[in-house]
Amino acid sequence: MPALNYNHLRYFHAVAHAGSLTRAAEQLNLSQSALSVQLKSLEESLGHALFDRGPRRMTLTEAGKIALDYADTVFAAGEALQSTLAGRVRLDQQILRIGALPTLSRNFQAEFIAPLIGRRDVELIMVSGTLKDLLAQLEAHELDVVLANQPPKALGGAIASDLVSRRIAQQPVGLVGPPGLLHCPLHFPHDLAKLPVLLPARGLDIRTGFDQLLDQAGIQPIILAEVDDMAMLRLLARSSDALTLVPPIVVKDELAAGTLVEVFTIPGLTEEFHAITQRRRFPNPLLAELLTG
Repeated sequence: MPALNYNHLRYFHAVAHAGSLTRAAEQLNLSQSALSVQLKSLEESLGHALFDRGPRRMTLTEAGKIALDYADTVFAAGEALQSTLAGRVRLDQQILRIGALPTLSRNFQAEFIAPLIGRRDVELIMVSGTLKDLLAQLEAHELDVVLANQPPKALGGAIASDLVSRRIAQQPVGLVGPPGLLHCPLHFPHDLAKLPVLLPARGLDIRTGFDQLLDQAGIQPIILAEVDDMAMLRLLARSSDALTLVPPIVVKDELAAGTLVEVFTIPGLTEEFHAITQRRRFPNPLLAELLTG
């Protein structure tokens, strides 16, 4: 393999950040044709196309995204060298980009990334959004993994075809409430005709399963709130005299402290946690640590 030409890498770095040959050529004081030749040389030496060249714009390929991460690291290392010699120390870091649905338990997310927490060579970038938006970012190589409490739905076209969904955990689901709320064991589901409840939003698998059980028994619950954010549902559970439908991991700190107690575990009702990735030739090695740990 030929030695990497760092001048070519710098040209690539400039084009990738500028978004076009024209702007990068102006910044580098080079002609577009000369810059294009340098990029071609780099691609030939690496054995991969780094850009998809459209009529109006250039977009990074998967190999281009990875090359840019390394290029950023290389040129950041040069800055770190200057900083070190000037008495300012900087640590190089690997980056893992994680997307998560807002309905996903923060406690579960914390447990998932726990093996990487505290590692000074790792930077975690975590974002939330709708499943459709997060999968689009996954397809664009802007995320390494999407965490969800349901497998990806069929969104059509290429978005869904390259996805791999792995179930990484499964939790029982039950009703929790403040201590002393009930004076006798809960008779499920019939007691829910007279007890107020806080529920996850409609459309979530655990809510669908819960509604089916109550419909079969002819029970109409007294719903105080329907919440699509597990963090908000957790706060409401702590401050309300009502039963809350949640997986215990959502309120594990409150259960440990005794501010909430498990009232009833619903047989057969579980929440699944999925790690959704895209088939890639160059998967992020940090993600492999989490999924195989």
